[in-house]
This record gives sequence, C-alpha cells and structure tokens, in this order.
Amino acid sequence: MNPSHPTPNHVAIVMDGNGRWATRRFLPRVAGHKAGVDSLRRCVRICAERGVSVLTVFAFSSENWNRPQDEVSGLMELLAMAIGREVPQLVKDGVRLYFVGERAGLSPAIKLSLEKGEAATAANAGLILNVCFNYGGRWDMAQAARRLVVEGKPVTESNLDAALALAHVPDPDLIIRTGGEQRISNFLLWQAAYSELYFTDTLWPDFD
Repeated sequence: MNPSHPTPNHVAIVMDGNGRWATRRFLPRVAGHKAGVDSLRRCVRICAERGVSVLTVFAFSSENWNRPQDEVSGLMELLAMAIGREVPQLVKDGVRLYFVGERAGLSPAIKLSLEKGEAATAANAGLILNVCFNYGGRWDMAQAARRLVVEGKPVTESNLDAALALAHVPDPDLIIRTGGEQRISNFLLWQAAYSELYFTDTLWPDFD
C-alpha cells in the first residue's frame, strides 16, 4: 500500500466462519452461507465507497467438494440464486464481476450462471469483484504452467504471472481471513508474496 494513500488498491478475503455462525444459532449450515452473502453485499458496497479498486473473495475452494453432500448442494443452489438476485444491483453500481477457478467439473447450469453474471457486468468500469469459485492457488499455478507449455513459451516469472487466473488485476495489498484460522488455505499463493495479512476471530457473517 502507498503510505500517502492508506486505502488498499486490492483487498482479498477468505470468508471463513459461515458454518460455525449458523451452528451457534442452531441453524442449518446453509443459513450461515446465506448470511455470508449478505455480508459480502455490504463489503462490496463499502469497498466501492472507500475507493478500493479490486475485491477478491474466496467463495468455494477446490477442497470444499469434500464437505457433506447436502451442504455442497445447498452452496450450489445458493450460488445460482445469489447471481440472479445480486447481478442487477452490481450492474447498477458499476461493479465488474469475474468468476475465477476451474469450471470443467461444474454442472452446465452453474457454468451458464457464471457466464451470464460476467456478461451482464462486462461493460462496467467501477470496482472489480473477483469471486474465486472452485479455485485453489496450486491449481492456478499448474494451469498457468500448462498454458505456457501449450503456447511454447518459457516458464519465467513474468510469463507465469501473465498466465495466472488473476492476471487481469494487480496482486492484493491486503489479505483478510475471518473465523480465527491463521493460514491462507491455498488462496492466491503466488499473488500473496508481498501482501499484508490480517486475521480476525470474527466470523464472516458478522464482519464489517
């Protein structure tokens, strides 16, 4: 971050604690994820108001497929519903939406929802919102290396950086993780090289 401009240009967040938030309230875990969407909505608005240019959030990691099947199914349904509900407001607010991650194993309906969300906001020039879905930092570096091999380019730092899934934005200045864990859990492994890290015990639905 530039000392003369204390607002970070790019903020990334591991949105952790939705399930525990619901459990503590004797609610199904998917209720926590719904509350997490509400928290993300507030976060997008505040970032735009405070001059943040890029917000990247870890919504669903490649490891999350190991969660109970009913929770995964609920997350997929919630994603589709959230895209349909939130995208019109994102369009109105000038937010450009990107979904970052592996799409090969996703259902046709989910892939179509992601594509529609990106297309609807493609002309926006305000805050960039990257939603990392079915994403992992190791996957990102591996797919970038494969791309360079296919294109016949040498695997250099600059070429690898340009082939990563988040090459359209600068590296994050600040990475936040809610929920009490002090690790980055395979999130933005390459891009986090010089990021400031902030960990909080606050669960994601309560974060502001």
